[in-house]
Amino acid sequence: MRSQTCSFKSSKGWCCDQPAGQSGLCYWHDPDIDKCGHDVKADVEKWAASGKPLDGFQLARTDLTDIDLVNRGSREGYSCQGADFYRANMAEAHCFGLDLRGASLMKANLLRANLNCARLDGSNLLGADLARAGLENVDWGKELKQERLAYKERDPARRKSLFQEAEEVCRNVRKQCEKQGLFEVAGYFFKKEMRFRRYQMPKLSFRRWLSKIVDLFCGYGEDPLRVVIFSVLVIVSCALAYFALGTTQSNPIYPDVTGWQRYFYELLNAVYFSVVTFTTLGYGDISPHGVARFIAAFEAFLGSFTMALFVVVFVKKMTR
Repeated sequence: MRSQTCSFKSSKGWCCDQPAGQSGLCYWHDPDIDKCGHDVKADVEKWAASGKPLDGFQLARTDLTDIDLVNRGSREGYSCQGADFYRANMAEAHCFGLDLRGASLMKANLLRANLNCARLDGSNLLGADLARAGLENVDWGKELKQERLAYKERDPARRKSLFQEAEEVCRNVRKQCEKQGLFEVAGYFFKKEMRFRRYQMPKLSFRRWLSKIVDLFCGYGEDPLRVVIFSVLVIVSCALAYFALGTTQSNPIYPDVTGWQRYFYELLNAVYFSVVTFTTLGYGDISPHGVARFIAAFEAFLGSFTMALFVVVFVKKMTR
């Protein structure tokens, strides 16, 4: 009688050809088989070397110390999508270029593991020990697993819990990247960390709105370009207000200009006055009147604050 084969089928359409147990799954894909005390490292390496994917492998709590899963001679690493490495000991593992999309590395020991060029999109990194792990050129993907689930979750308590987990993952990755000098990646995860913290606050709370404003202004200190864009928007907006409300000047600069050219020059004057006011230079050759005075006072206050913010953000980025 022909034995039944494993019913596992990967997202890419690959079907496992191993004999199945009573659960309909083989030894490698059955999550109910405890492999904690089994010496599986050599078998896993042999399986990968044979060219078959490691998709969906259930390797929770296994000892995979110094395992070699590098696909040498190929631009693409071994496929290990959706695998379960929960609490697995993968210290000093060689996982260069390994495709770990959707895999669970929750509380896995990745001490000094080589994860350079690995693909971790959608993987679960909650509680993973990434101390001194190689993290250069890692493809982190657009969303963390907890982040993706939180956006779909309708229960407020569960959604808050998922954002807490996502914040913890970002903090862990950020700290390890900072220690390795990967400051661009660290900055990226710092912004995500602060956003996930904001999502845990009540929607109508002052702290949440303040956090949102800081994010819009400067990306939590990681995006100086946002400060520049905000400054330009303020200058242009105030210039249009000055042009509409009118300004006065002691000596007309264009006494003989009429028609549309006069309005054009007046607009240039408004832009000039807006720049001078925003930068708090205050030459005094053009002065506002009426409501424009209050707009000028507000712009001067906002300009001094924005320039100080830009210096702080710029210095923070450059000193790295």
